[in-house]
Amino acid sequence: MPSPKLEPVVLSDEERSALAGWAGRGKTSQALATRARIVLLCADGGTIAQVAQRTGTSRNTVSKWRARFVAHRLEGLGDEPRPGRPRQIGDERVEQVIVKTLEERPGADTHWSTRSMAAATGMSQSAISRIWRAFGLKPHAVQTWKLSTDPQFVDKVRDVVGLYLNPPENALVLAVDEKSQMQAIDRTAPILPVMPTTPARMTHDYVRHGTTSLFAAMDIGSGSVIAQHYRRHRHQEFLRFLKLIDQAVPKELDLHLVLDNYATHKTEAVKKWLIRHPRFHLHFTPTSSSWMNLVERWFAELTRRKLRRSAHRSVLELEKDVRVWINEWNADPKPFVWTKHADDILETLATYCQLINDSGH
Repeated sequence: MPSPKLEPVVLSDEERSALAGWAGRGKTSQALATRARIVLLCADGGTIAQVAQRTGTSRNTVSKWRARFVAHRLEGLGDEPRPGRPRQIGDERVEQVIVKTLEERPGADTHWSTRSMAAATGMSQSAISRIWRAFGLKPHAVQTWKLSTDPQFVDKVRDVVGLYLNPPENALVLAVDEKSQMQAIDRTAPILPVMPTTPARMTHDYVRHGTTSLFAAMDIGSGSVIAQHYRRHRHQEFLRFLKLIDQAVPKELDLHLVLDNYATHKTEAVKKWLIRHPRFHLHFTPTSSSWMNLVERWFAELTRRKLRRSAHRSVLELEKDVRVWINEWNADPKPFVWTKHADDILETLATYCQLINDSGH
């Protein structure tokens, strides 16, 4: 049976003005902004399917808010009352908190706290905290990032991501890097074990017993790792590690190594050795883009699961302990699967650049 004909959405000038204000204001609650855009598009003659596609929502969502508006007009776009104690804070005051959080600063401070926002709005700290949680606002938190200035950024991204997503046949792709300056440290008192209601405890101060560097090459297909400790971190050690890889990998396989731009990877001695070993192909990540090297993810596992809560009284003890952990890893390796396409990465970068341009700094 054909679906029933929908009642047309007809807006008064006042309703259209209010809806346009909600939909166009960048700081408005995104849920309310989406509902306003749905009604405006329906009023302009859009079908359920067309409006769902334009707003990035489902057809059921469009039908729901279209019907709610037809039945209750602007008031129908708010959330329905829920069982329990009635709300004590109205929408205007909630919007005031959101706008102040996003658009203003508390005097000379860099960001709002629940205490300073409560003082500025006359609400309680718990009310401010509830509003922030409801809208996913975290003024105290900040994320850091680094913008690469590599002139070959685009080409290098496409090269490395292409290796991860479509490895060449009869070849091994290895993510290679060095974890330098690994410290053998011992706490000034014994580490206390986990107990009921009490986490493990260790002293904040420690005694250093020397450093070592771990060179690692992770097979992105299997997750297994070729690793070796060296006391120094020069091109000589890098050459020795290349020779170790050459011995460990069957001769019939080509080797594609993903590396960073560290100077020891590009010395004349290394270049001459590579000429004599044509099965090695080096692929460099862009500068300031260590996140593109998958072995860094493995180093993070090593740090989290072994190094952060260990104590060692000598470099030899540290190296032996790490070797045991690596052997256990290789007994049941877990690959880290790359899923991001190069175009997605470049689009994200373009968005960041646009934000920087729009910020006025």
